[in-house]
Amino acid sequence: MKEILHVWEKKEITLLAENTYSNSYTDVEVWVDLKGPGFQKRVYGFWDGENVFRIRIVAIASGEWNWISGSNQFDKGLNGQYGSFTAVDWTEEEKKENPCRRGFIQPTSNGHAFQYTDGTPFYLLADTWWSTPTFRYKWYDDEEVRPVGPDMGFKDMVKYRKNQGYNGIAMLASHPTWANDGYPSTLYMDDEYKTVIRNAWPEGGYLFGTPRESRPSKNMHNEGGRPFLFPGKVKGYEDVVPDFDRINPEYFKYMDRKIDYLNDYGFTAFIEIARRDVSQVWKRYCGWPMSYKRYMQYMFARYQANNCLLSPIHLDYVGYSIPSREYNEPANLYIEKYGYPPFGTLLGTNAGPSTLANFGNVDEAKWLTFHQLGNWREHDHYWYLTEMYNSKPALPALNGEPYYPGFPDDKPEAPSETADLNCRSGMYGSFLSGGLAGYIYGAEGMWGSDIEPEAKYKMWNALEFTSGAQVPHLMKFVMVQGARYQDLVPNSELVTPNKAGNHIGYTGWAYCAATNEKDWMMLYFEKDCPRATIRGVIHDAVYRLKWFNPRTGEWLDDPNTQTVTSDQTCRIKLPECPSNEDWGMSLVLEK
Repeated sequence: MKEILHVWEKKEITLLAENTYSNSYTDVEVWVDLKGPGFQKRVYGFWDGENVFRIRIVAIASGEWNWISGSNQFDKGLNGQYGSFTAVDWTEEEKKENPCRRGFIQPTSNGHAFQYTDGTPFYLLADTWWSTPTFRYKWYDDEEVRPVGPDMGFKDMVKYRKNQGYNGIAMLASHPTWANDGYPSTLYMDDEYKTVIRNAWPEGGYLFGTPRESRPSKNMHNEGGRPFLFPGKVKGYEDVVPDFDRINPEYFKYMDRKIDYLNDYGFTAFIEIARRDVSQVWKRYCGWPMSYKRYMQYMFARYQANNCLLSPIHLDYVGYSIPSREYNEPANLYIEKYGYPPFGTLLGTNAGPSTLANFGNVDEAKWLTFHQLGNWREHDHYWYLTEMYNSKPALPALNGEPYYPGFPDDKPEAPSETADLNCRSGMYGSFLSGGLAGYIYGAEGMWGSDIEPEAKYKMWNALEFTSGAQVPHLMKFVMVQGARYQDLVPNSELVTPNKAGNHIGYTGWAYCAATNEKDWMMLYFEKDCPRATIRGVIHDAVYRLKWFNPRTGEWLDDPNTQTVTSDQTCRIKLPECPSNEDWGMSLVLEK
């Protein structure tokens, strides 16, 4: 009887090698040639321990599908295996239950925003759980509900955020050099890049805003161990630098179940395969760029059939690592050999300040298919989203690491009105600066998963920050006219004055985005903004004005919603904000 699957439902093909290999990770490549309606591609797989190899696939359309396996080895267990299945569509009701059934994330037709494959708008509202694959996000096999607190598990956290309105989680797949071994998690080189400095931090250097010595390395393993095996190959540092040619599939099996669980709850996972602190050691000692390209291939093949966004590196800071553009080398080599992910998975990265600044445009970064701003937090930096919006070809852009409440660099306590206010600046300011693809929230304690007794903020504290509860309000602002937000063009110069506050701050600035026709404008005013004028509108025209409260997520319900009229110079003197707080606004041309 022929196997029946749904469109976009992951299917796993398991192959058992008959030969024995000294290192299956480095020596063997497996694939299937997959054919179905409108699709004919080679889909690569990965080694999953012992003699097991897997290829994960999805059907992108209903109909008949068939596959046949191959490899770079003469192995009867890997070559010439075949199969077929029938793919059927989900019902509309089933899609409403889980939007991941609408397909993978892709750019809109104008290139500036995200949508599901079926055309449904997708605006990413994600939380930052960098160490998701590790034991810090507890996995319970049972379905018992555990309240927010020390005993809560990963499943409880996902349900909590889903109930609030989130639709994504950002994570790091691995921290290969992190352990409670007394050494820094970042291994630095001497001035001539010849020797690993085991217990040193460059003079004046800081990580996460605090002296490195006060933040000891943390275990980043799970029930399956660490992502790569020890001892390593770097002489004298075999206990610190793993062997990047020997991956540990058991670690990633525990990550698999969490990615699947996210998808089951309608969440898209943003998976960054490694953090910047592996940079120097990997390049100088561990077979750069080919070994890193191999790791990319392994990770992308492992998660290509999940609803996710993928990233070759988490490079949110460029101070003490490989120059950012050097990551283009392994990433471009990956594209040249394997092509883009077979089912259309988009590739980006949490760059600091931006993918465009750090990696260049797609002529340099051939792998890049969406843009991102990261780890430059104050409102002066939202401009990078506008720069990315205006770059050609158009790619979706989002803010992946804006203001974090409770972050050590920032003075206000969390939760507090000031911390919440700063977060809202990142949300609404980024959206109207060109971040039409989404926003990723983060909080101290949550992103680092600090469960140590001395940590000021525990995960369960951060989960309940009021700023996190206010994030889903952004969706009500974005979707006020449905998918039309995808046509907005960022232009803060349409509102004046727009920079009344300190440029390194979160108050006093105003933002605007409008359609090309100027028949709809969206604005956001930070706290302490002076009364503003909007310019560049249609002359002598009537616009309906509506205020949005970002603290409550409510459009003001006023039966006498006011109208404003532009003058012959295409300007409107806007009314004062309802209070000296931050406010959003919609201006719609009266027909």
